[in-house]
Amino acid sequence: MEEPKKKPLQWHPAFYAGLQIELAEDAENLIFENEHQLGTKPKQIDVLIVKKESEKPVRKNIGRLFRKYNIIEYKSPEDYLSLDDFYKIIGYACFYKADAAITNSIEIEELTVTYVCHHYPRKLMKHLIHSGYQIKQAGAGIYYIKDMLFPIQIILTSSLSKSENLWLSSLTDTLTETDTAQKLLEEYNRHKQDSRYESMMDLITNANLKLFKEMDYMCETLLNIMREKLKDEIDAEKDLAMKEGRNDGIEQGIEQGIEQGIEQGIEQGIEQMEILIQHLIINSRSDEIERAVTDKEFQKQLFEEFGL
Repeated sequence: MEEPKKKPLQWHPAFYAGLQIELAEDAENLIFENEHQLGTKPKQIDVLIVKKESEKPVRKNIGRLFRKYNIIEYKSPEDYLSLDDFYKIIGYACFYKADAAITNSIEIEELTVTYVCHHYPRKLMKHLIHSGYQIKQAGAGIYYIKDMLFPIQIILTSSLSKSENLWLSSLTDTLTETDTAQKLLEEYNRHKQDSRYESMMDLITNANLKLFKEMDYMCETLLNIMREKLKDEIDAEKDLAMKEGRNDGIEQGIEQGIEQGIEQGIEQGIEQMEILIQHLIINSRSDEIERAVTDKEFQKQLFEEFGL
């Protein structure tokens, strides 16, 4: 049987959430804009951060370079920061400055550009050095490019400090440290009502399923994912049943019955899945957990196999 195709991981929404988490202590002075559009044509920058009080410094290491207007370009672990990417974003920054409604209302001295990537951009760094630009390391994984049109920094998520930048440094599909995974779970559990932490944890868990499967217990995030999947399935069945109702009385009865059964069905489904996952772990079949969650037919086969 063919393995089900994995859905592509959505790195950018998680990065946007992670950026806000990392800069939380300065949040009262920062305005975040995701995928800021440039002009009327389809040009956009990944993240724009505007300081409310331009003279107030950002305390977090990744934001100490910030001025009034700060343009962020993000490359996922599957991507690479090329020479053309570098100059394209500089061009976008210039366009952003020139596209303001009032002439020179955005001064060039108020602009910064930040590139965030996982892989060290060796060719780009070599080009910058050969072009006479100075590169200064301002901290673990943080590099300032000197003497350019405006302040520029390159942030390597793979080299950031785990203690100071837990979330951005964990935005990878090659996480191996169980200690880091444990810290992420603890932080997530303290902030699980915050959608930004949920977005980050969902992505990190899905990108590093092997590590989380090998831990002693299942991540609560996976259970949340199961809960949403079960609720979606019940909602879909409800919609179908309502469409097939032959009169108002039947439709009302179906709706009331399904509404009453949704909560009970979700809890029963989660409990059944938890038991199934425990069986798979005990039987050294952890590699089948992801498929059990995503493949409904395979899930049914496992339920029959273990008498659930």
